[in-house]
Amino acid sequence: MLKPYHNEGLIEAGCDEAGRGCLAGPVVASAVILPPNFHNKFLNDSKKLSEKQRSLLRPIIEKEATAWGVGIVSPQEIDEINILNASFLAMHRAIEQLKQKPEQLLIDGNLFNPYKDIPHHCIVKGDSKFLSIAAASVLAKTYRDDIMEKLDLEFDSYAWKNNKGYPTAEHRKAIQEKGITPHHRKSFKLLPAQLKLDF
Repeated sequence: MLKPYHNEGLIEAGCDEAGRGCLAGPVVASAVILPPNFHNKFLNDSKKLSEKQRSLLRPIIEKEATAWGVGIVSPQEIDEINILNASFLAMHRAIEQLKQKPEQLLIDGNLFNPYKDIPHHCIVKGDSKFLSIAAASVLAKTYRDDIMEKLDLEFDSYAWKNNKGYPTAEHRKAIQEKGITPHHRKSFKLLPAQLKLDF
């Protein structure tokens, strides 16, 4: 059973990101403030939900949330500042989109760069513990999946429609055969050590 809040009475925003372990595409984060009475029996960590369940939950979250935001950091920015800092930046950009200022941030994971003067709590596996983080995980995942499916129309050799940019055997085989796109993260190990890739 997911908890509705960490500290009752405070305006809390749950934050989560998607796409950290991918070889291609942006990292996308979301921040969500839910009303105190929010309830949905299907809402859970997005990784435990099917694609259909996530797509059904997204409009419910967007409609019923007090406020929500989505932040995107490009592959080029990831290469410049590294994936950990890019994940924090994506969350900061998502928080900036919120129409209501949160009094506390609930961050999925064990690390975070503080955002302005708002106190935060890092919660390992927070997306399976708190409703607001689970809601953020659904928005981050669905928005990122949409981006990768659109990119797949332009670069259809990499099967991004299916793998969403994650390092599957099919994706790595395409990189080996076709090379990289502007959407690949050059700072990542795109191929196993025994295979060379020329940029």
